[in-house]
Amino acid sequence: MNNNERGMLIFMVVFILTIFIVGIVMVISMWKIFEKADKPGWACLVPVYNNMVMAEIGGKESWFGLLPMIPYIGVIWSIWIQNRLSKSFGKDLGFTLGMMFLPLIFYPILAFGSAEYVGHPDAPNGKNKDSELLDNF
Repeated sequence: MNNNERGMLIFMVVFILTIFIVGIVMVISMWKIFEKADKPGWACLVPVYNNMVMAEIGGKESWFGLLPMIPYIGVIWSIWIQNRLSKSFGKDLGFTLGMMFLPLIFYPILAFGSAEYVGHPDAPNGKNKDSELLDNF
């Protein structure tokens, strides 16, 4: 094994470990955010379902979580869901921008910081229609 191959191997190992650590931090943060909002933490592990749960946390019906899957404009819906998520914890637009551009910093802040789930300001009593129906049973 020459120096070039050894250097490439070290780079690949460090890169894979970094990706793994970032992924673990994000999963733990999302799990804690979901639990703060009285949603199941395991929902952050299911790809499409986690968007649906994030939409519910943001005060909308769960089907709004499917909108980010629309080609080309799905990015706009993803930003919208993140904005509603941050507002549900009493944060503002600046925090949403932080969640978009520096998620490795802002998701753990939301998860482990002092932010409490207050519900989205647009939703009556901080809950969406689905959760109101379930509260009647």
